[in-house]
Amino acid sequence: MKKSLSFALLLSLSAFSHASFAQQTLRFGVDPTFPPFESKASDGSLQGFDIDLGNAICAQAKVTCQWVQIGFDGSIPALQARKFDAILSAMSMTEKRREQVAFSDMLYVTPSALLTPAKAPLTGDINALRGKRIGVAQGTIQETYAKAQWATKGVSVVSYPNQMEIYPDLVAGRLDASLANAVSAEQGFLNTPAGKDYVISATLVDKEVLGNGVGIGLRKDDAANLKLINNALAELHSNGTYDQLAKKYFKFKVYP
Repeated sequence: MKKSLSFALLLSLSAFSHASFAQQTLRFGVDPTFPPFESKASDGSLQGFDIDLGNAICAQAKVTCQWVQIGFDGSIPALQARKFDAILSAMSMTEKRREQVAFSDMLYVTPSALLTPAKAPLTGDINALRGKRIGVAQGTIQETYAKAQWATKGVSVVSYPNQMEIYPDLVAGRLDASLANAVSAEQGFLNTPAGKDYVISATLVDKEVLGNGVGIGLRKDDAANLKLINNALAELHSNGTYDQLAKKYFKFKVYP
């Protein structure tokens, strides 16, 4: 009898310990191809504003961060399949995405931009874009916008696995422009030698399609992690950590 009770107690403690450990880990899904938000350093480690912010959220919440790398267009299905707990990868909060995931409080707001050669700048006007080839990253709001607003009106919208694969074709002249996140385009391309002859020729704002800021995406039934993340975010704003991290990457305010 004593042996049975001891064994049962051991199992109970083991189960409690396992559950406790699970609650101490927060797994973020990320596509590290969107500098300065997320990218890989030369040694293969993850870097960027989202990475620093995610690590700060975990530190504030006293949980361990784990980062799971995945292509952006597969991030929501992977979240639903429980391959990680949340998406922290510059995901704009659109109404379409809200049908599938719950979003945290807003992280930041940055516009979308049309990136073109300086010698042949294009505007966002459909008459200027008709007949042109525009590169977009798969699964992004920029792809959604370009296909909805331009593809049906004579614009060739070309999708790529990620934004970094677009730039070589843009430089080689196989594309006329790219629609991308403005900050990512500036810091990930325009500020590099390859981007010296290119400019942001137009910025686009469309809350319905392009969203109203970036958030962390979670499963709709995950109220515990949503509360944990939002509480940590509020404290990071209150204690000045958010502003310190933002100043490291941006010369302007990205949080209104």
